[in-house]
Amino acid sequence: MYRLRENAKPTTRLPVPKVREVTGLILTHPDHRSEAQQVLLKELPIRCGELDEACDLVARFASIIVNRRGQEELERWTADAEASTLPELRGFATGLRKDWDAVVAGLTLRWNSGPVEGHVNRIKMLKRQMFGRAKLDLLRKCVLLAA
Repeated sequence: MYRLRENAKPTTRLPVPKVREVTGLILTHPDHRSEAQQVLLKELPIRCGELDEACDLVARFASIIVNRRGQEELERWTADAEASTLPELRGFATGLRKDWDAVVAGLTLRWNSGPVEGHVNRIKMLKRQMFGRAKLDLLRKCVLLAA
């Protein structure tokens, strides 16, 4: 039979953050992080060394996308990601290489398919709202009148 020690001090461990919390911290823009989040983000690489490399690569990629830095920086980032120890980022970089021309065009050209995607999204929403209620002729009228 086991006895509990009455005067034993409880061990204090830092709470382990959930994966979703860590992912949110890494992906949040640095200007939008609270003080507590910034402190936690600085402490995380101490607990897990791989997170330091992941944070650096994610921040660099976000900067490339936001600032549309183009092919040269993306080339360096992709080479670094492919050489990293993180299989997820290596796979992502490999996926970028498969459609390299489209990725470079998306980061260098000023044209995008945003308006088209918005219309497709709106049409799909109308279709979902009318599912089982009407036939194609009414859906067509709703799409044309809503435009």
